[in-house]
Amino acid sequence: MQLYSFFNSSTSYRVRIALALKGLAYDYHGVNIRVGEQREPEYVAKNPGKGVPLLVENDGTMISQSMAIISYLDERYPEPRLIPTDLIEKTRVLEIANLIACDMHPVNNLRILGYLTKRLGVSDEDKSGWYNHWIKEGFDAVEALLERYGHGRCCFGDEPTLADVCLVPQVGNALRFGCDLSGYPRLMAIYEYCLTLPAFEQAAPANQPDLIK
Repeated sequence: MQLYSFFNSSTSYRVRIALALKGLAYDYHGVNIRVGEQREPEYVAKNPGKGVPLLVENDGTMISQSMAIISYLDERYPEPRLIPTDLIEKTRVLEIANLIACDMHPVNNLRILGYLTKRLGVSDEDKSGWYNHWIKEGFDAVEALLERYGHGRCCFGDEPTLADVCLVPQVGNALRFGCDLSGYPRLMAIYEYCLTLPAFEQAAPANQPDLIK
């Protein structure tokens, strides 16, 4: 199994967490999205989406998009389950995961921020305001849902699910961008707990072979 990843990509981080939780070994291929390696023809031939992550299975099957990869992994290697089979539990996990993966991450990822500054001439101050606005919009909702339905040390119980796999990288990015997250005690408690787990430590950006200091 091979994983094309960038150390500081939150979508890559999600997949690395999932692989680590399932104890799956893989060969790591760094793709530096800061300098545009994801747009090189050889890589685009593998992943037309021009992004990371990309998983290549031992039989040659190629899967892009972090949520598709994690769904595949959960079906192909079902222990431990990251997406519950119980209908209501599954729905709550997907509610949090998709709020982060569909509402928050896409408007604040590297290529969107780059377009704002390089093509639209947005100032660094306004870019920061944009980032903080969407983080607040998203985490206000996540915190409310966790208060309403969450339980245990993780989002839903004491074992990580897809909700935690999505939450931790998004919190990490928000902290890296200097966002004030003091208003989200439940969310932050889950983040701090997950960071103590070996799989999350193994998957952390600081522990990747393509780390750029």
